[in-house]
Amino acid sequence: MVSTPTINIGDIWNMATQTGQPILILREGASETKGRSAQRNNIQAAKLIADIVKTSLGPRGMDKMLVDSMGDVTITNDGATILKEIDVQHPAAKMIIEISKTTDQEVGDGTTSATVLAGAFLEQAEELIDKDVHPTVIVDGYQEAEAQALKILGEISIKIQPDDTASLVKIAKTSLRSKLVADESESLAKIAVDAILAVAEKKTKGMSVDIDNVKVEKKPGGSIKETSLIRGIVLDKEVVHTGMPKRVENAKIALVDSALEIEKTEISAEIRINSPEQMKSFMDEENRMLKGMAEKVAQSGANVIICQKGIDDIAQHYLAKQGILAVRRAKQSDMTKLAKATGGRVLSNLEELSADDLGNAALVEERKLEEDKWVFVEGCKNPKAVSILVRGGSQRIVDEAERSIHDALMVVKDVVEKPAIVAGGGAPEAHMAQEIRRWAATLSGRRQLAAQKFADALEAIPLALAENAGMDTIDTLVELRAAQGEGKTWSGVDVLAGKVGDMYTQDVIEPVAVKEQIIKSATEAACMIIRIDDVIASSKMKEPAAPPGGMGGMGGMGGMPGMM
Repeated sequence: MVSTPTINIGDIWNMATQTGQPILILREGASETKGRSAQRNNIQAAKLIADIVKTSLGPRGMDKMLVDSMGDVTITNDGATILKEIDVQHPAAKMIIEISKTTDQEVGDGTTSATVLAGAFLEQAEELIDKDVHPTVIVDGYQEAEAQALKILGEISIKIQPDDTASLVKIAKTSLRSKLVADESESLAKIAVDAILAVAEKKTKGMSVDIDNVKVEKKPGGSIKETSLIRGIVLDKEVVHTGMPKRVENAKIALVDSALEIEKTEISAEIRINSPEQMKSFMDEENRMLKGMAEKVAQSGANVIICQKGIDDIAQHYLAKQGILAVRRAKQSDMTKLAKATGGRVLSNLEELSADDLGNAALVEERKLEEDKWVFVEGCKNPKAVSILVRGGSQRIVDEAERSIHDALMVVKDVVEKPAIVAGGGAPEAHMAQEIRRWAATLSGRRQLAAQKFADALEAIPLALAENAGMDTIDTLVELRAAQGEGKTWSGVDVLAGKVGDMYTQDVIEPVAVKEQIIKSATEAACMIIRIDDVIASSKMKEPAAPPGGMGGMGGMGGMPGMM
């Protein structure tokens, strides 16, 4: 009986290495970066992303011009837009971009601040790593400091009423002041607040806002001053028939998502017509059916019909004879908003249409905007969906104005849903930094160093604001720490005056929800990158080699010269 020898993994390793042959685990062409080198590489990439958007922070921030591969130009200082447009390959840099996207989706503002703060956390962590502080200790210290920062933020926050219009306007203005539309921040802030309060709904606990119920339409031409709030819905469609009225007051609106056309049969069918009389009777029957549809609309009391699908030319004719204004091929999202705005009901079956299903509006009118004709449904009594028509001198200005208004709408929504505010201008970050330093003194071991570095990183926000305003950053930091040390909680960087001042009295107000999201997302991203000590990059897939003799089925082409 022959016994089988037992070989353990260690023996295999020794046998392989003694021969001098390397053991290849990774695919050929794959690369691996380990230890301090991997950490430094990731941190540098993340810091570069933060540096890109840092100069766009605050009212004195600069704009970026982004040109894509097709030559389309975007001019913006919105952090989320900048990072979304640039093509980044480095995986750590992509992680920083992801926190910007998350912040934009959750709270709509503070994307630049979140990116700058994440970069600052990593910069401070790098100093500790160079001093041989273990990354896990840094992460633990950061997470404890994050919890402390959120606690401090909750203590200094000011509670307001969710429908406090004056405070909401201040919040919207603060968001708009750092944008291209800063000169019109007063009027745009009021539009944003009125829009959010119109669509806000009371719940058992507080209020909720569905931002999708605020439709933002943009049209170049005129100026930003002409931007307006429509208490109803704007449709980028025109009246379907020239004989129809272009203006209907005290409108009774039928909303239909089925076609006003003769439906085709579901199966293939043909009709054999052998005489002109049969043809005439066939056409007469079609006319009768389409006329019946128009009469059904008129009988319900509707003087406006908006249809999600098509309206036959003959049906248009009969609707025009009844004096009914008709719009066809409206988007499904617009139909939903129209129902919320007018109080009507969207019907799939025209036969069920009755007076109870109609929506109401003070005015439905077709207006010409530049070269296009749009239909305005406005003057709804209690609209739960509204529109903002954004105007501007050029397409790029209108695009940036739309992004700015979106941020303003989101910060107002944040406060309506969570009615707590703090001052802006870097005041909360400066106050949290001071309080965390005091708290860090109570910690033991190296976690104390991490907590102190967390506090230093928080001051990156006021320092970036000061730098972008052309202020001396060292003098500003000394002044800011002195003011906070005297108990002036709302001392921050007044970039317009170029000095440290009380930001609350300057009406620079921001939502607590935004500040919380910035701290959470920046800390999470920084901790994730700090913990990475090994980067393994697989090689790219190689193109399959072509078969010898050319493409399949073309082997004879190699002998073409001999065919002469």
